[in-house]
Amino acid sequence: MRRLILLPLVVLTLACNLATAATPALTIETLRAQASAAPPLTPPPEPSAAAPTPSLSHADAPTGKIVYTCQIAGNQICIVNADRTGFRQLTSDPIRHWYASLSPDGASVVYSAFAEDNVFEIYEMNLASGLAAQLTDKLGVLLAPEISPDGNSIVFTRGDAKGASQIWIMERSGANPRQIHAQGWDPTWSPDGKQILFASNIEGANQLFVMDRNGANARRVTDFDSLRGRSDWSPDGAWMVTYNGAAWKREVFIFRPDFSGLRRLSPEGGNSQGPAFSPDGKWVAFTAYFDHYGDDLGCEIYIIRVDGSDLRRLTDNDYCDYQPRWGP
Repeated sequence: MRRLILLPLVVLTLACNLATAATPALTIETLRAQASAAPPLTPPPEPSAAAPTPSLSHADAPTGKIVYTCQIAGNQICIVNADRTGFRQLTSDPIRHWYASLSPDGASVVYSAFAEDNVFEIYEMNLASGLAAQLTDKLGVLLAPEISPDGNSIVFTRGDAKGASQIWIMERSGANPRQIHAQGWDPTWSPDGKQILFASNIEGANQLFVMDRNGANARRVTDFDSLRGRSDWSPDGAWMVTYNGAAWKREVFIFRPDFSGLRRLSPEGGNSQGPAFSPDGKWVAFTAYFDHYGDDLGCEIYIIRVDGSDLRRLTDNDYCDYQPRWGP
């Protein structure tokens, strides 16, 4: 089902500061608390290393657009070009929005929005017109929607009233929503659209798994000690990124789908999380606190090359920006 809603596009000058939010296993209680208030501040430890000085050079600038959650008047959806131009606030209605991602052609954004207790709906907004279509109707707490590479399907997380979370899929129109895995969250597509990468604690500790798009043949691919969930798959299928670590000590890691070649990508001391590959696979966007470590509203969005060089701060605001997703 589709309900059309016209949301004004609010164009703001770019004064960016970014925030990050952790992605734990979903519970209804946690989501309800987030829907009414910002996350509480947990006193952080001292950073383990001096924060790096971000590069603001525009040489060899990355391309594409990055969509993310911005804490303007609550949680709204914002977008900015990878070269820091063209910032827009996409939503402005007084409800909380999360987990935006771009369509494969970069023409639209899908995201979750709070509707009522135990209900988040999924919307798709056309970036040119600002017209948003409601795709779901009271299926539960629906989060982390992502459109398939062929543009025909949307995979997402569904949380239920008991606090459990599953992986669901539906047609892009919102038709035929169905569960494909009974225990998981934060799904993302393989580049060819044949597989889905997701987080689950089905074997105990939180780990990443890969399954066929119909939910068959799930297999564990990671062996982390404190994995949270949000991850991404490189456009060539050769690499994955995710984040791991205790509170205020989280780092972004890159590795191959067989978990070989594992290395830390983010510089130490930033409490880095929520990574996403650029469309060309040369960069990774993520949330970190390098410039405001310990400030719960100090999370910003950064980008870095996949070899770990050329760290750049993308935003610099007095509110938190987090959950980046990169598209064309």
